[in-house]
Amino acid sequence: MSSRADGPAVPSPPHPLVRSPHERVLFARGRGAQDRVADAITAFSGSMAFVYVHIVWFTVWMLLNQGLAGPGGVFDPYPFGLLTMIVSLEAIFLSTFVMVSQNRQAARDNIRADLAFETNVRSEVWSSHIGRALGLDPEEVERNVQQLVAESRARMGVASPAVPPAAKPPAS
Repeated sequence: MSSRADGPAVPSPPHPLVRSPHERVLFARGRGAQDRVADAITAFSGSMAFVYVHIVWFTVWMLLNQGLAGPGGVFDPYPFGLLTMIVSLEAIFLSTFVMVSQNRQAARDNIRADLAFETNVRSEVWSSHIGRALGLDPEEVERNVQQLVAESRARMGVASPAVPPAAKPPAS
């Protein structure tokens, strides 16, 4: 915060090079009306309300077409060909909406991964500069990190990824 002599403190804007944009902000910028509709349909079709609506719809459809309201109310006699066609078309459209939403989620995951990578690189650069300012040896720190990572992977039973020969720490 900075203060002015003639008034209250005024918040300073964040430095544009230090703050990463939030993935929600980046994701929302590329989202149009069609994307919002597809997401809303996918969200509803993946809910229990969707299941309940279909249970009621199918039950009423079948009861009406079995003659519950009299023979004049039958419009799709057994084996319910019209209902079968409608449900098939619904399945086609719903699967398309699900694929659209999955593609959008994959794009969102890519944005998230890019921001995480940027944050990790930024942290590594800052750590290196701070370490040098404190007089630490970066190679020794890296050897310690590699050893701790290898020990942690061994405890978890996870195989260590292949380390390029140039990056392998010297034997102690």
